[in-house]
Amino acid sequence: MKQQPLPLTGIRVVDYSHYLAGPFMSRALASMGAEVIKVERPKLGDAGRRHPYFAGEHSGYFLQQNMGKKGLCLDLRQEQGRDLMQRLIKTADVFVENYRPGALKKFGLGYDDLCKVNPRLVYCSVSAYGQTGPDAERAGFGLIAEAKSGAMAMVGTPGEAPPLFRMPLADMYTGAHGIAAICAALLGRERSGEGQHLDLALYDCMVSMHDFAVQAYSLSGGKVMPVRAGSDQPDSTVYGAFPAPDGYLVIAAQVDEIWARLAQLIGGEALAADARFHSAAGRNAHREEVTGLVRTWTGAQPSVAACMAALEAAGVPAAPVQTIDQVMADPQIAARGMILEQDHPELGKIRLPNLPFNFSACEKSTPGIAPDLGQHNAEIAAELGFSEDEIKMMEANGALFASRSVDA
Repeated sequence: MKQQPLPLTGIRVVDYSHYLAGPFMSRALASMGAEVIKVERPKLGDAGRRHPYFAGEHSGYFLQQNMGKKGLCLDLRQEQGRDLMQRLIKTADVFVENYRPGALKKFGLGYDDLCKVNPRLVYCSVSAYGQTGPDAERAGFGLIAEAKSGAMAMVGTPGEAPPLFRMPLADMYTGAHGIAAICAALLGRERSGEGQHLDLALYDCMVSMHDFAVQAYSLSGGKVMPVRAGSDQPDSTVYGAFPAPDGYLVIAAQVDEIWARLAQLIGGEALAADARFHSAAGRNAHREEVTGLVRTWTGAQPSVAACMAALEAAGVPAAPVQTIDQVMADPQIAARGMILEQDHPELGKIRLPNLPFNFSACEKSTPGIAPDLGQHNAEIAAELGFSEDEIKMMEANGALFASRSVDA
């Protein structure tokens, strides 16, 4: 098969976002072939640059979410900085921002301003609560959306404070929705000739993730209120985490035929023949007894590996609860290329999570490392028509700023 360019080759994205949801979104667009120009403010740039984990002076957080991008750092308080930004917007297909609604209007970077400069622009806004509604102007982070969405109220041990997810669900899920919305808007632009404003909220995206709670509460007339249930699901027995002598594993045997195989494994013909457990409703009604039997069996095995071997032989879906070192060494992850390796000029070989996009007709490539602050100032300014003397003047007066004296 003839190799094709990546699907978004030729699309220019201006990324004026910080922290996570916006940078993750534009990083994904870059992985699909878009040219992404990350625009930052002097002299600190994206706040993600100051977020751990650090290797030397470099933030792994920033390196991960901003690979594959070019770096532009300009001062929008100066006329030349605003002029450069306006010229850049005229050449762009997509603009990504994740500031509080209305915050960019004072710089002339609101949607109403930029669509006049470039009517074909797809402008994607990400905020905690969206551009409308009584909470629109309230500040927020992923944690806020995760708490307000009802998700945190359903996880953890009853009677204890809900745990933090330790993965940025709201930000990453919103970013994934943004990728889909941007691609859809670009396709729509091919038909209409015009761009549009995309309004994404962390809170909205978390609420949209509910696959059971909202239906259960609504369709029961408010009688069913999902609550914390520890390490299993009360309405999907057996579906949860179980202890072994050296760790934990999860078992998914909530389907009748899979339960029959698990029952045969852990209790022989007697348990497999117990009609009380032949239906989902029956297993749910006797949840503590059923999960207790499974817990007793896993605890009696020599190890997680022994549990896994027996479960796999019986055709019961299961997996060990892996730690990050185990994930990094997992042959499946290696086979799928989900940990990419980059050559960093100061840190040497660095390994970071890859993105899960695989295009059969496109060649895979390793994205460039995240840019230094203002690394590509001169290149971008020259491409937009600024002369060498003008660029030097902007560098001298601070309209352009770089963390290093020479662009690389």
